[in-house]
Amino acid sequence: MKIRQEEEKDHEKVFQIIEEAFRNMEHSDHHEQFLVEKLRTSKAFIPELSLVAEDNDGDVAGHILFTKITIEDGSESFGSLALAPVSVKPEFQNKGIGGQLILHGHQIARELGYQSVILLGHEKYYPKFGYEKTSNFGISFPFEIPEENGMAIELVKDGLKNIRGVVKYPKEFGID
Repeated sequence: MKIRQEEEKDHEKVFQIIEEAFRNMEHSDHHEQFLVEKLRTSKAFIPELSLVAEDNDGDVAGHILFTKITIEDGSESFGSLALAPVSVKPEFQNKGIGGQLILHGHQIARELGYQSVILLGHEKYYPKFGYEKTSNFGISFPFEIPEENGMAIELVKDGLKNIRGVVKYPKEFGID
């Protein structure tokens, strides 16, 4: 598996992969592929953090996207990243590709100077990569979710130290 930055020529394939990956997901609105299209044209988009995984034949098997968000606490605002979504073609799932994309994305995010990542995800999957409940950090979401599904990771030591507040997503997420 080779992980590289997504290119424009990958967009159609990535759209299909995301649609396939989330087609049978119970907690999905099945619009993740449209969200990625919107985020690519937003101010929150970071090209270096839109990554694809290629199989040995050069076919795209997975995709991950990290975008800029803030954590708001009254008049204070702290920068962070949202991981949304990570997608792997169904026939390649459960082979570690999603994990490789996550870890590779974390490394690039650190190199770019980001200190943390926030996500909504499966409570049994993401802790394997160091994610823990956002409530442990005093971070909440602007909507109701089960506590165990809101997670964060510090990409650097104390990356979320003394940072509290509510996650603010870019308008493309459709969350007010």
